[in-house]
Amino acid sequence: MTSERTDVQVRAGVESDLGFLTEIYNHYVRETPLTFDTVVLTPEERRPWLLSHLQDGPHRLMVATDTDPEPEPGAGRILGYATSSGFRPKAAYATSVEVSVYLAPDAGGRGIGTLLYEALFEALAGEDLHRAYAGVAQPNEASVRLHERFGFRHVGTYREVGRKFGRYWDVAWYEKEL
Repeated sequence: MTSERTDVQVRAGVESDLGFLTEIYNHYVRETPLTFDTVVLTPEERRPWLLSHLQDGPHRLMVATDTDPEPEPGAGRILGYATSSGFRPKAAYATSVEVSVYLAPDAGGRGIGTLLYEALFEALAGEDLHRAYAGVAQPNEASVRLHERFGFRHVGTYREVGRKFGRYWDVAWYEKEL
């Protein structure tokens, strides 16, 4: 554990977080192949996503914030978030979730993804869930390491499944027993 991690709080996401969460997500839309959305979204367009992640149940949103007691510019801001979402819309998939983590562009390497997943999986522990899945656009070693640290195992790769920035990208799929 690094000392930087001690100034991070993880809590359930709330509606007032929507603007900051949208900014973080849009960074990945604009700058990376890590999400296959290709057009930035407004907070209003993201509202249904936010509202689908309740503070209880299998679909959660956990948010990491900076709690530095002597804030620098940007302190107290959202550093990242983790979600568990429905895996597929059919009823038989109800005990499976898809999980993901998104960090603010300058928040990597501080263990925030680990803190977020710790809180997310703790929150999900009492739910009627059987498996968690994560799709990781390749290459993304940091995400692969994070998922493996939490007991995910690679179960397959969809080759050239998405096209963004003029090229095709693979998505490796990981699974974890809950």
